[in-house]
Amino acid sequence: MRYLFPSDYMADPSAHVFGDRLYIYPSHDWESGIPENDNGDHFNMRDYHVLCMDDPDAPEAKDLGKILDVDDILWAGRQLWDSDVVEQGGRYYLIFSLKDKTDTFHLGVAVADRPEGPFTPMPDPIRGSYSIDPCVFKDDDGKIYVYFGGLWGGQLQRYRDNRALESAYLPEGDEPALPARVARMTDDVMQFVEEPRPVVIVDDEGRPLRANDPHRFFEASWMHKYNGTYYFSYSTGDSHLLCYATADNPYGPFRFRGELLQPVVGWTTHHSIVQWRGRWFLFHHDSAPSGGRTWLRSVKVAELQYNADGTLQLK
Repeated sequence: MRYLFPSDYMADPSAHVFGDRLYIYPSHDWESGIPENDNGDHFNMRDYHVLCMDDPDAPEAKDLGKILDVDDILWAGRQLWDSDVVEQGGRYYLIFSLKDKTDTFHLGVAVADRPEGPFTPMPDPIRGSYSIDPCVFKDDDGKIYVYFGGLWGGQLQRYRDNRALESAYLPEGDEPALPARVARMTDDVMQFVEEPRPVVIVDDEGRPLRANDPHRFFEASWMHKYNGTYYFSYSTGDSHLLCYATADNPYGPFRFRGELLQPVVGWTTHHSIVQWRGRWFLFHHDSAPSGGRTWLRSVKVAELQYNADGTLQLK
């Protein structure tokens, strides 16, 4: 494993190959001066940059500059959290998570003609969107899906059946865990074509993972496909693991398959998985360079390999 951008604090790296170049779309950590709390108020991300690499073995990634600022977004309140990018029809669509002026998270869209931006935001968030951590997945048939959701500061517990609750509710003990969400996007990548569906993760007996299971979903969805199988990976949050589950379709249910990454320095991790020049890579972050400050994180990369049974592990 190695750090890719030691000169600044970047986190939540979403990596994609466009052409022959690899682009990394991270969030940008700044020192806020706000004490750490479960609502995430100490995270002071107010713009996005894009990093790039031309060689998988390059010691560092290059910063191509700022691609979007919170001041550019009409509906913005604060905190540009995780984002992801997809290409469609020769244009590039940045799906991002941001709090509005009432401090409620929604997903927004910004568009560019090049993967390095700059990106122009749409005037309103995606209708029916909520919570954080979008992953945008384009399937082999061209359909585009966005996976999203995060507990605690990510506000997923404030919703049931895609409707806001009067009082947030977090399952406990042997209750089924709160799942991530997935919705297919319209062809113009501007809106959901359907109401978001739960991304259910089940055990080998087909039973949904419970709230007290250390492998249950917390945040940081990622989707990739290998040999016709859909791999949904995610962070478990307070148990500090990176896990994955598989299915034969993009909606699931997904069968839990194992742990990808053990706890890192800093409260949790966020990641992406991408194939580049015949090799598979895991991009993630930790807080070791900042002395463990969870709001000042640094991007890392490690190589992955597939086993004969389709399981994944660090190389």
